[in-house]
Amino acid sequence: MSRPIKLDFSEKYDDQHAQKYLRKHQDGLGRRLSHWRDEQLARKALTLAGEPGLVLDLPCGAGRFWPLLAEKPNRVIIGADNSESMIKTALQAQPADVVKRVQPLHTSAFDIALPDNAVDSIFCMRLLHHIGEAEHRQTILREFERVTRDSVIISLWVDGNFKAWKRKRAEQRRGQEGYQNRFVLPAVTVEKEFEAAGFRIQEQLDFIPLYAMWRVYVLRKR
Repeated sequence: MSRPIKLDFSEKYDDQHAQKYLRKHQDGLGRRLSHWRDEQLARKALTLAGEPGLVLDLPCGAGRFWPLLAEKPNRVIIGADNSESMIKTALQAQPADVVKRVQPLHTSAFDIALPDNAVDSIFCMRLLHHIGEAEHRQTILREFERVTRDSVIISLWVDGNFKAWKRKRAEQRRGQEGYQNRFVLPAVTVEKEFEAAGFRIQEQLDFIPLYAMWRVYVLRKR
């Protein structure tokens, strides 16, 4: 039996880091505007995916998107994360009427503790830009293809925009030093990886076209 995949960055989310992560997207006007835009793209993606009724939010983090996911009255939300501290923080921090709609699940995106075709959609915001190894991304995408019946909504950093060009220039100046846990992926590469895992791309939504690195993909299971 192969050993479970564990990445260094995922081990840091203890109670203290979970609280810090909760506050991160509420800190300052810029963060709040960024969160507003994230929500705008997420709502549009959910609409494009047909407003799925059973959604796996993985990783759910501190539950940042739970209130948005709960806007559909009859939607069931599985809030899953590799960090038990993140799940605990989310359950404590999010509104009680939202939390009662969420089924918490401690699990890894590399090996999801759900059966085949268990959910209508997987909602995966801000994970794949941490995954630098193509083999690791394929493991995650194959698990997503196994667990979803229909769609995946996924965000990541892609090239072909000003911020990616600026980041690449900065990295070239300073050189690659130490551990790296955020990666800009060539759009053409990751789109081929989606297809190899058994998905077709329904839509792509850019945070700020031609400027920002963030892109949301709506994928459909073939």
